[in-house]
Amino acid sequence: MAKYVDGFVIPLKKKNLKAYQKMAQIGCNVWMKYGALDYYECVGANISQAWGTNFQKTYKLKSDETLIFAFVTYKSKKHRDAVNSKVHKDAQMNAENYDADVFDMKRFSAGEFEVIVKATPKQKAGPKKTAKKAKR
Repeated sequence: MAKYVDGFVIPLKKKNLKAYQKMAQIGCNVWMKYGALDYYECVGANISQAWGTNFQKTYKLKSDETLIFAFVTYKSKKHRDAVNSKVHKDAQMNAENYDADVFDMKRFSAGEFEVIVKATPKQKAGPKKTAKKAKR
């Protein structure tokens, strides 16, 4: 069960989505290679909700921009630190491999989070039924 999460929010020009997706796929492969439990990169579908302070306002998005919401899960902070140590040493993650203009690092947000509530699908209660072989 995941107990620790790295989270990211990244304003992105819509025209750069395909370039970002290529970068994200490399990141996914590298994080998973070194033991991350899950890796998600999500693009805004409806970020101008009527309730709360919506992402559109918070990030002062222009009409040609969208938002990436990404997160990586780990067993613990110790596990996160071990995975990230390897990730940051991996040659695929070197900055020179990426177009620096895909997104603005000054608007990039990141943080570490401890999981305080997690749900998983419930299993049906009771003993498992097994099929009996018919005698012939």
